[in-house]
Amino acid sequence: MRTEQEMMELILSVAAADERVRAAAMNGSRTNANAPKDRFQDYDIVYLVDDIEPYLREPGWIDVFGERIVMQTPDDNALFPAERGSRYAYLMLFADGNRIDLTLVPIAERDAYLAEDKLTVVLMDKDGRLPALPPPSDEDYRVRRPGPEHFRGCCNEFWWVSPYVAKGAWRREMLYATEHLGIVRDMLLKMLAWRVGWDTEFRASVGKSYKYLERYVSEDVWRRLMRTFPDGTYEGVWAALYEMGDLFRETAREVAGFMNFVYDEEEDRRVSEYLRRVESMERE
Repeated sequence: MRTEQEMMELILSVAAADERVRAAAMNGSRTNANAPKDRFQDYDIVYLVDDIEPYLREPGWIDVFGERIVMQTPDDNALFPAERGSRYAYLMLFADGNRIDLTLVPIAERDAYLAEDKLTVVLMDKDGRLPALPPPSDEDYRVRRPGPEHFRGCCNEFWWVSPYVAKGAWRREMLYATEHLGIVRDMLLKMLAWRVGWDTEFRASVGKSYKYLERYVSEDVWRRLMRTFPDGTYEGVWAALYEMGDLFRETAREVAGFMNFVYDEEEDRRVSEYLRRVESMERE
């Protein structure tokens, strides 16, 4: 596997040799001092270029970075259609395990790009046209303090979607039940993140997909959260749903108490009783 030094030398040498590239920058976990360092960290790179179109007419130009296992160009993916903007991205996983997410950005958009992410670090500026940036910070990714309307919306979504899980389990529609179980879990994760935010004075990031959450919760809470992933049985779906309800209730009450919000106990009680009734119903 190529080392970080080798990868950075390659990325910069390609940019230096290409007159169309006027500047280069990096963001993501490799510029975040609070992110754990390992071999799977992507190189999130931006080339600020005069014109994107010549690159699109010459797709093989990226071969210089090495042999690829797989690549995705999300701006061209018909399965997930998006309006083609002025930027273009190449997401590349290489045979040695390294990954570069390289985005071409018109140099005319330099100010807008540099303002988008506080983790951005300028690697190269051939024309000296980029402004000085402050040291990289994960401030944009920290848990944000919710308002009462966000808290209420999270609670309502949790209890509104829970009956969908029950309906799917009763009908023996596993895929339907587990899809909605995931939506319910998302609300639980959001509530747990707000609890972490309170504990850390909203100075911590739980990461993309809540990947750092385990750092901040107790072992008991983590074990209970893991029990919300069913084992492929309907009994497991019901057990996961009830575990989520208990953990959500406890956490939401704590968050409400800390932040002077109101937790709707009646909504909780009515839905919880309904779930039990659905589970006990005989199948027709």
